[in-house]
Amino acid sequence: MTETGGTTTLKYPALLTKTMYSILVATNFSRTSDNAVLYSASLAQLLNTRLVLFNAFKLPIHASNARISATSMDALIEKTKEKLRKQALKLSNKFKIKVEYQCSYLDFELEIDSVMKLHNSKFLVMGMSAKSLEQNLLGNPTTTLISMKNFPVLAIPVNAKYSGIHKILFACDVMSDVPLRTLAKLRRIAIQLKSEVTVFYVEKKINELKSENKAYQNIEKGLENVTYFYKKVNSDAVIKAIEKEIDKSSFDMLVMMPKKYGFWESIVHRSKTRVMASGINIPLLSIPIE
Repeated sequence: MTETGGTTTLKYPALLTKTMYSILVATNFSRTSDNAVLYSASLAQLLNTRLVLFNAFKLPIHASNARISATSMDALIEKTKEKLRKQALKLSNKFKIKVEYQCSYLDFELEIDSVMKLHNSKFLVMGMSAKSLEQNLLGNPTTTLISMKNFPVLAIPVNAKYSGIHKILFACDVMSDVPLRTLAKLRRIAIQLKSEVTVFYVEKKINELKSENKAYQNIEKGLENVTYFYKKVNSDAVIKAIEKEIDKSSFDMLVMMPKKYGFWESIVHRSKTRVMASGINIPLLSIPIE
């Protein structure tokens, strides 16, 4: 594995107190990933933390077939690295944040865990292209990571623009399976963003929820000090109900907490989170249940 990286930063007073963690955003210089990078930069500015641009380098098909030399490969990687350096400098100037970058020749899905650990990243940001039948059937790199990884993934739709995150829709249908430590992640995020949270659940009345002591108590404790509301809908079409709620109430972010599936399970099990990630119009934060 070949790794190259660097840091582009301007010395702003706001950065004198540095946070230890970072936001890692995957980029391939496409319109979709460039939009995710801009969104991530706004978040990094708000949270006063580092932003890391990451590119998993892949050889063009024609170059791979030609079996190019190691020297030529290094030249291609350096070209990509230079793109990252320029993008990092531009972001650092515009958002007044510390921006680092890394270009690696690796299998993104297999190696992303070690990259997250290397940069002490709390979550990964990826762009999400427009909805299509192919995505619904086969998924894409973002939905694959949501299904298989145990770290939070923030999927940014190609047309989503950052204008603050004031209202979060937390959609879950089996709240008894959500432990306190997982809810605590949502709580920290909501407090940092100063967001209110709407707990959206299906086919349960609030008194029925309270009767399930563990589920109700976990939500009460897990979202302590966060402004939140309960809202239910009686519908068999869960995905449609969530989409309708997003459109009706102008939420800024959807949060879902999927269970982690292995490779074969992820193929046959089309989770609600994966389906939602294939075509909503607001960012989706997936926080896996531990």
